[in-house]
Amino acid sequence: MEHTPPQFFNRGPAPVVRLLLCVLVSIALLISDTRYQYLDAIRQVVAVIVYPFQRLAAAPGAIAGRIGEFFVTQSALRGENTRLAEQNLRNAATLQKYDALRAENAQLRELLALRQRVPANTLAAEVLYNSRDRFSRKIVIDKGQQHDVRAGQPVIDQIGVIGQVTRVYPWLAEITLITDKDHAISVQNLRNGLRAVVGGTSNDGRLELKFVPLNADFQNGDRLVTSGIDGVYPPGLPVAEVSNVERDAAFLFARISCKPLAGVTSNSQVLIADWENKSPPLPGTEEKPERSKKKRGG
Repeated sequence: MEHTPPQFFNRGPAPVVRLLLCVLVSIALLISDTRYQYLDAIRQVVAVIVYPFQRLAAAPGAIAGRIGEFFVTQSALRGENTRLAEQNLRNAATLQKYDALRAENAQLRELLALRQRVPANTLAAEVLYNSRDRFSRKIVIDKGQQHDVRAGQPVIDQIGVIGQVTRVYPWLAEITLITDKDHAISVQNLRNGLRAVVGGTSNDGRLELKFVPLNADFQNGDRLVTSGIDGVYPPGLPVAEVSNVERDAAFLFARISCKPLAGVTSNSQVLIADWENKSPPLPGTEEKPERSKKKRGG
């Protein structure tokens, strides 16, 4: 009796047959899909099933790309933020410069308009700095003897009186402000025509009327202008406004405080007025002509 050993491996069809079979199946699938679209539903189902695995496979690369993009974006945003901050500072400085130039231009236009109203020749000057003496109220301007500036000339701005030239150098001049404690100016009340003398108190925002009787008609809000009788300031220039009136019978004079109208401490440009008092001299002050002495004959 013959014994046939069992086959451990079932080899199946030959490789050529398998290839022909696969080719025929592929051609049939292509024709059915191209001509009749039988595989669209199967393709969609397979795509839905395979999509999670596709996303899962692409996740590491996507995560790595997102992390790199995050750090790049953060670095770019930080650099952009720094650049914009620097640009903002530069723009702010430029804007402040433009604002200062605009304010200075407006003040210069007002000063030019004031020249038409002041009955005197004027010279524009720029304020350089304040006096070093903290107990005085003085400023220094960029005009001096070389520009025909003389001691005693009044100094004004677009609103009113600022002070008076008290010291002159070749290219500079010192201005004593009306708020200086040693400065006094003759004024007149616009409301009733009363004249008085207003002096400084070394306080930039306060002036004081000197030696005013208790019954003098001065009220809060009265505007004081130069009277012109002192021969220094042209008449009619605004000086101050009465801010407080105190009358105490225990004192001989009223205490009347005023606030200056002009920009005593806020101007960068001022006008120096070349005003001459054309009033006739006081009686008895005229210069008498010298009489020629007759020689006695010998």
